[in-house]
Amino acid sequence: MPGPVFIDGDRVELRTVEEEDVDFLQKLINDPTIRRSLVNRTPVNGQQEREWFEESASDGDGDDVDLLICRDGNALGSVGLHGHDPLGVSCEIGIFLAEEHWGEGYGTAASRLVTDYAFRELRYHRVMARVFEDNVGSTRIWEKLGFRHEGTFEESEYVDGEYVDVDVYAVLEDEWFDRTA
Repeated sequence: MPGPVFIDGDRVELRTVEEEDVDFLQKLINDPTIRRSLVNRTPVNGQQEREWFEESASDGDGDDVDLLICRDGNALGSVGLHGHDPLGVSCEIGIFLAEEHWGEGYGTAASRLVTDYAFRELRYHRVMARVFEDNVGSTRIWEKLGFRHEGTFEESEYVDGEYVDVDVYAVLEDEWFDRTA
């Protein structure tokens, strides 16, 4: 069972990642359909996922925030914020959902909650996301939430035997609050 609710929303709740969730996360990150849109390309065994949990998800150093996306206490996926600079100006959102929950609005709901958290509580100035060129679902999330397309890194990742472009989307703090006001 996922941990306690950390951020509660209308459609989803974001809960802490607990040791019991490691098997669920390992299964998702190794799923070929999900892995296709992630930077990670190598298999992740149970020990590696437990090490990630111990070193990243549970160390509390403040650089990364990792949460489970849940609906009525059931895990659907994961969302995280990853700091990129020592001044705390910018962070990146990473998100993945089990395929059976794609297209249901859970990714948008979770991304909205964690973006708001990044600005209101962590005081980031800029939140960004990277999207592989064929990931229409993720592109839709960022556009719905008011993220701007900032640019494209041409052929910067290698997926299924071909080089693909990676699009960068971002929103600034004042843009976020102007949009939600």
